[in-house]
Amino acid sequence: MFFKEVIGQEAAKQRLRQEVQEGRIPHAQLFCGPSGVGKLPLAMAYARYICCPNRTDTDACGTCPSCIKWNKLVHPDVHFVFPIVKKGKKEVCDDYIADWRHLVLNSPYFSLNHWLNEMDAENGQAIIYAKESDEIVRKLSLKSSEGGYKVTIVWLPEKMHVVCANKLLKLLEEPPEKTVFLLISEAPDMILPTILSRTQRFNIRKIEETDIANALQQKYGVRPNDSFTLAHLANGDFIKALETIHLNEENELFFELFVSLMRLSYQRKIREMKQWSEQLAGMGRERQKNFLTYAQRMIRENFIYNLHCKEMSYMTLPEQNFATRFAPFINERNVMGMMDELSEAQIHIEQNVNARMVFFDFSLKMIVLLKQ
Repeated sequence: MFFKEVIGQEAAKQRLRQEVQEGRIPHAQLFCGPSGVGKLPLAMAYARYICCPNRTDTDACGTCPSCIKWNKLVHPDVHFVFPIVKKGKKEVCDDYIADWRHLVLNSPYFSLNHWLNEMDAENGQAIIYAKESDEIVRKLSLKSSEGGYKVTIVWLPEKMHVVCANKLLKLLEEPPEKTVFLLISEAPDMILPTILSRTQRFNIRKIEETDIANALQQKYGVRPNDSFTLAHLANGDFIKALETIHLNEENELFFELFVSLMRLSYQRKIREMKQWSEQLAGMGRERQKNFLTYAQRMIRENFIYNLHCKEMSYMTLPEQNFATRFAPFINERNVMGMMDELSEAQIHIEQNVNARMVFFDFSLKMIVLLKQ
């Protein structure tokens, strides 16, 4: 990944380049921001820039031995740490490194759900396990192959087991010489406060609509008018823009499940609601949490839809068509209740409460809330 390949984020790129050029590279940075804004691509472009001995004022050279290794993500002084699912003897990130390289090289803008699919995780929950801390310590104890910096990129440190997090903390407190840690987080509040206090926080903003539109035109051949519509719907999230283009099966499924629940709850079809709950219960925790997040967005968007302000609407065309009929049922009396119930359901799923009970209970509560 080069800086020139990162979509938008010109101010962030300039700050990172300047750090390297002025020789004031922090030993630990925390890249924070919502999904799809390019935190991982930025961190990788920054790491490549650090490693490149022939860097220009704007980017890595692309031709030196370091850059050649970066092209395949096989640089010996760069280590990736990311959530995995234990399967058989696969217990550490290196066991999944081929899958990781394939995903990152082919589509550097991706979500945890995309990574779970790449791993073929089924119903597993992705974690950075305790054993990974030993791997981090081992790798950083090795001498730098290129004689420069050693870089550890930790994607989603909020998924880190507490044992691993505590060992990482010790490394951050006493970092080996010429070692850089780049943490990429979407939920920094879930990271140990002691780790947060030892990192320099870098908040990455949403991508500008024009930058998303231009990227869709240049990289995916989207027509100009369509690209600006998609960019607006994406609301600064390039992953969402790509998903809107492809209308992947999961998005369609979540939409169908949401519509089905609202209709069944309104009609008080208890037997069918139970079947709906069983369908969701069979999906696996990560997808269940993703659905609840999607449902929260739909409730919020339908409430905003009642304001009749197109600039504030971030729904796809099918979602908007449904909103013309459904939005009147979302109002000041029930919107907070619905959001609270969805948040509670998400907490219960996180805590491994029986999913069938969680979703059936939620659907029953929707009967009452929709009538308010």
